[in-house]
Parts: sequence; C-alpha cells; structure tokens
Amino acid sequence: MADRNRDAGDRLLESMLAAAPIPDDGFSERVLKRIRRRAWIRRLTLPIALVLGVAVAAEPAVELLKIGARLAGSLPADWFPTGLVVSQLPLFLGGGLLFVIGWLSVRALEE
Repeated sequence: MADRNRDAGDRLLESMLAAAPIPDDGFSERVLKRIRRRAWIRRLTLPIALVLGVAVAAEPAVELLKIGARLAGSLPADWFPTGLVVSQLPLFLGGGLLFVIGWLSVRALEE
C-alpha cells in the first residue's frame, strides 16, 4: 500500500539512494575509525580519573576517619544517649564514605 502512494520526492530520493557509492579511497573508513577511537577514549577517561582520584583521596579519608574517631572518643559519655554510637562512629563514617563513593561512581558510569 505504501508503494502505491509514492510522490515525486519519494521517487527522487529512492533513485539517489539506489546510485552506486562514490569511491573515496578508504576515507570513510578512516573517519569512522577515528570517531570510534575518540569515543573509546571518552568512555575510558572518566572511570580512570575516578579510580585515580579515589586512590589519591583514600589516605586522607582514612586519616579523617581516625581523627573523627579520636574526637568522638573524647566526647562526654552523656552527650549521646548510649555509648554504642560513639564506639561505632568509625564504622558509620566508613560506611557513609563507601556509600557516597559508590553512589558517585554509579552516576559517573551512567553518564
């Protein structure tokens, strides 16, 4: 049914697409190869930068956790309802840090 309703523009387009391709001595393949290479570079740059950034920031983050644990240990016992929160503060901070790093990693990989 669609073949019967072709107008002059459709026939002209069909004849243009039916023509033999123009010889380009591999130019098209070189351009596509370059585009694919750049796409892979863009895909890999952000994850590599993320891994390097986490590697660089890991030691200062651990130091911050240690300082937070020392500060929490020096707080008065009645400052929190229970001593459990103070004793588990490094675990909470570490878990929160891992959660934030994981969340940012997933967002970065989605883009």
